Amino acid sequence: MSGAGKVTFTRMDEGTHDDYALLEEHEAAFKAQLPARLMARLRAMDDGLSGYQVSRLDHSLQTATRARRDGADADWVVTALLHDLGDELAPENHDTLAAAIIAPYVREECTWATRHHGIFQFKYYGDKVGLDPDAREKYRGDPHFAATAHFCEAWDQTSFDPAYATEPLESFAPELEEVFLRPAWDEAYLRPGFVTRFVS
Repeated sequence: MSGAGKVTFTRMDEGTHDDYALLEEHEAAFKAQLPARLMARLRAMDDGLSGYQVSRLDHSLQTATRARRDGADADWVVTALLHDLGDELAPENHDTLAAAIIAPYVREECTWATRHHGIFQFKYYGDKVGLDPDAREKYRGDPHFAATAHFCEAWDQTSFDPAYATEPLESFAPELEEVFLRPAWDEAYLRPGFVTRFVS
């Protein structure tokens, strides 16, 4: 290994076991800071797309607050908090980017809801902008359809209200840490096939 905690190689195929062990240590420390980096990205959403009565951060906080107050678990609260995180860098497919961020850590159904919430939201405004408000119907048979519809109806589409008593960003730190400090891709957390039955 070279000095100052750096690997010896300049090509991956020249790395040694010691080099890759060192990188693993660095990677573990970096991953442990993921909740803090996500908090920083959320804070940055306070400056962003204008025109709404609330900032993107306020919208995300409202969505997560509504989920929490409905008794949602940490997976759903984090999903609600991060569902629009891709807006800044991927405005045409923000839902896909947000889904990729949460996918290793939350239940499959939460990732599915995040990935599809954009098209599910057409129900509320599609007819006003030339989009099909029934576009989500092509997913009607999916086991996660009802949970995604609930996410959009109860938490997401209602969360543009400047008068809503929203909980502060820092209050969501425990859920972010619970979720993003889990082992990635662990089926005990991904729970393939599990479906939340929301009571409306």
